[in-house]
Amino acid sequence: MNLKSMLDLTGRVALITGGSRGLGLQMAEALGEMGATLAITARKTKGLAEALEHLDKLGIKATSFPCDLSKPELIPPMVQQVLERHGKVDILVNNAGASWSAPAVEYPLEGWQKLMDMNLTAAFVVTQEVARRSMIPRRYGKIINIASIAGLRGGYFRYIGYSTSKAGLVNFTRALASEWGEHNITVNAIAPGTFAAGMMLSRVDQVRDAVVARTPLGRLGDDDDLKGLAVLLASEASRYITGQIVAVDGGNSVT
Repeated sequence: MNLKSMLDLTGRVALITGGSRGLGLQMAEALGEMGATLAITARKTKGLAEALEHLDKLGIKATSFPCDLSKPELIPPMVQQVLERHGKVDILVNNAGASWSAPAVEYPLEGWQKLMDMNLTAAFVVTQEVARRSMIPRRYGKIINIASIAGLRGGYFRYIGYSTSKAGLVNFTRALASEWGEHNITVNAIAPGTFAAGMMLSRVDQVRDAVVARTPLGRLGDDDDLKGLAVLLASEASRYITGQIVAVDGGNSVT
């Protein structure tokens, strides 16, 4: 098999949570460009409509499935709708997430629970449903979890809930890779650094100088920096890679 055919996603169906903006939309662009049929989900219908319009202008066809993933009972019907529309899910990108900032000693239980529900429980339920209904019966699947370098190291003061939930997603990735390899399902995670996108947009100007100063490549992540790795992990080019967590952070996590 030549490399071009290994990276080709034609005929594959990709479900991307949090796919209407930020890093989720960036990865949707990448997978769609390589031929995947896209199903994107997010909470806000307006954002989904804007994402579909954006993708259509790029020549990428996608369908949207509104769902509040913080409510686990809404997830199985959403997955069922995707399967009724597309027949299968080959690639799952667990990108949807939330953040909450407060000193650890004052961190509200509400904030802690919100992040565990959104960043961990939602990923678990979506993954379980997709695997049970499509990947395991078909003996094929590519699962990509979007973690964070905040889940790989300490030092993210005021973000204990976010850091803990993303660290949980890291071992969620490893545990599933170990258990589901027998079903020909690979499970890997991307750990982004600071990108001027999504949840970071509102505070990127506050942290830009400090982040850039400790990043060997001397910049934040941009609109294309997740695309190559997302395609690799979604394609046959990564068929012998599983249980890995890859930081995409310009080297920030090694300083």
